[in-house]
Amino acid sequence: MAGANTTWTMATGYPESSFFTQNIRQFISEVEKESGGRLKIDLRPNDTLIKHDAIKRAVQTGQIQAGEVRLGVYGNEDPMYVLDGLPNIAGNYEEAWQLMQAQSPYFEKILGRHNLRAITYVAWPGQGFYTKTPVASPADFKGKRLRIYSQPTLKMGQMLGFQATILPFAEVPQAFATGLIDSLFTSAQTGIDTQAWDNVKYFMYTGTLHNKNMVIVNDRAFKRLDDDLQKIVLAAGERASRRGFDMSRKAGDETIATLRANGMEVSEAPDSIQKQLGEVGETMMAEWRKTANPEQQKVLDDYLGMKKQAGN
Repeated sequence: MAGANTTWTMATGYPESSFFTQNIRQFISEVEKESGGRLKIDLRPNDTLIKHDAIKRAVQTGQIQAGEVRLGVYGNEDPMYVLDGLPNIAGNYEEAWQLMQAQSPYFEKILGRHNLRAITYVAWPGQGFYTKTPVASPADFKGKRLRIYSQPTLKMGQMLGFQATILPFAEVPQAFATGLIDSLFTSAQTGIDTQAWDNVKYFMYTGTLHNKNMVIVNDRAFKRLDDDLQKIVLAAGERASRRGFDMSRKAGDETIATLRANGMEVSEAPDSIQKQLGEVGETMMAEWRKTANPEQQKVLDDYLGMKKQAGN
């Protein structure tokens, strides 16, 4: 068992201004207060200690005791890591929460094999289309040159009729300038970061996907804590999941308001577009199943059952 006082080191790739980091700060504050200072957590944000994509390995080996990672980075290890990145599998926060509940026992099992434990999950805000002209129906997508950021969104763009291109974030302004792209599919936050209003006039919010981050801890370090400290960490982690989902929703609303303040016209996607996105999602879900084993497919089926029961 741990001695009187324990200090963990924790890494995240996100800056202090990010709601992900603010949520972790609150988690740390609760753990330190409730443990009476017996467990302190030294957070190193913004890639200052370990680069984002190397955090999972660093926690696994015990180089650090805790970290925040983005699930989609690890798709080559297990198809479960990219399930929440399929368009319209979980197109709103309620569905994203249900998907997390369906996935977490599976993640607990596979992470446990690697000396890891997930204590918090937080969804990213939803997505939308940035265009130079208004979009009223799926036909308006045809022939537009769309920048996207992942293989699933590339496939989605192509199925919707776009000429879609994967480009790094940093190349977006130049791609607009040269005419390589005339549209984006991304979050409101990325629209702000790239000053989308310099190049496009319209933002149509679709939701579409809520990728997740997870906070992981080194399981050996966790098990060295006294039982009451373990309970404190798990309870604070659960609260951080609920709070993180709320903070994500709020961050999404605030960033959309910033787009409006910079002169963009913001709208919700009409039913015809959501219907087509749903059909794209169904096709991609069937393709995901081909990469998944029966245990992984059962997680998807459990989630779809929860979704049906909730009437989503």
